[in-house]
Amino acid sequence: MRWNLLLKAFAVMAIALVLVIPLTMIYGQVEDRHKRQMEAEASVASSSAGPQQIIGPLVVVDYCVRVEKQRKDEKTGLVATYVEDEARQRIFVPKDLAIKGAATVEERNRGLYKAQLYNLNSKLTGRFAIPGNMGVGAEWKSAKGAKAHLVLGISDLRGIRNRPVLQWNGKPLEFEPADQAILSHGLQVTFPDAADLDGREFAFEIPLELTGTKSFSVAPVAERTEMSLRSDWPDPSFGGRFLPLTRQVGPGGFEARWQVSSLARDLSKILEGGREHVTEEAFEVAFIRPMNIYLQSERAVKYGFLFVGLTFAAFLLFELLQQLRIHPMQYLLVGLGLAMFFLLLISLAEHIGFLDAYLAASSACILLLGFYLKHVLQSRLHGWGFAGALTLLYGVLYGLLISEDNSLLMGSLLLFCALASVMLATRKLDWYGVSQKDGVAGS
Repeated sequence: MRWNLLLKAFAVMAIALVLVIPLTMIYGQVEDRHKRQMEAEASVASSSAGPQQIIGPLVVVDYCVRVEKQRKDEKTGLVATYVEDEARQRIFVPKDLAIKGAATVEERNRGLYKAQLYNLNSKLTGRFAIPGNMGVGAEWKSAKGAKAHLVLGISDLRGIRNRPVLQWNGKPLEFEPADQAILSHGLQVTFPDAADLDGREFAFEIPLELTGTKSFSVAPVAERTEMSLRSDWPDPSFGGRFLPLTRQVGPGGFEARWQVSSLARDLSKILEGGREHVTEEAFEVAFIRPMNIYLQSERAVKYGFLFVGLTFAAFLLFELLQQLRIHPMQYLLVGLGLAMFFLLLISLAEHIGFLDAYLAASSACILLLGFYLKHVLQSRLHGWGFAGALTLLYGVLYGLLISEDNSLLMGSLLLFCALASVMLATRKLDWYGVSQKDGVAGS
């Protein structure tokens, strides 16, 4: 009993669909390993410090004023006047704020998984100009119980490696954990007498050493904020609402400089985000690995069915043109060989890096399939010819993986070239007559 062309095509499609099962299992394994990688990063952060963000410094003045209020008696309708102390607060931002820092990055291991931990040495300098009467006029003259603090927001206090001391017009003042509701986490200095700040200018300096993971960011609270940062990390990712004014990135690290004025930032959003732990109104640099092997492997497995489809289509076309019988079991074995590449890729990448793993896995699969196909196709030339085509296909896949911006274009061109090749090769083929030939399919 002979199979006609349509039945053979359906059989090949069924085998291709069966191969979705191992590909899906491999994809699930990649997702599981990726999840473990994120858990390792979270473990490092939980035992050291998470992403760090600096907000401030700010000068916060709390005081009370006596306010006359009226209250209406609901029974008699009479209005009574009474005096009540009402809490008020004034927040002052620096006129100028300059941050200079240098960060070194180290990798911490959790088994096979790695996480980046950075150590930052920085110095914050600038000046405050407090207006006369705290900018509220006569209200300040009748103020009672005034207290003034300098507040510095820091996301994760566990990451502070030194005991920072505020130099306030040259006078050293000790920091303590903040109890201000204006920021969720941070340090503060309580000034001895709030009245001493009235109508004066103050220069400040704060040396700060921080440890953190993933990213470091600064919310530009001052009327003019500048930051310069250098690091030995060669692959920074700049984010936040403000990108660097200048940056230099090379194999030895990077240097970047930011500059933001009060006209460009929204202080209310910064303070609102600070109460919720972090704000997006900031400039940020992330210390991340440029090629996440798990994300790269996930993207590679997504192309697995395309690999199988193109290979099976080439086999079926070869059967038609060469009148050579290829058994469905041989299709299945070749498909499993293609699927094995993706499993080898993720398992090797955890030990030797993605590029070396890709070269090793693709080379192993190409050699195996080339050796097998020269017997299946009964020709050394045809067998290694298919191996050469697979080499080209693996090369195109790697291009898709490393060029995310152009992946759609490259994938579209690949499919177009595959379709064009089939159409050109079969342009003179008699599709009605070919299925009657003995060489179309196995008996």
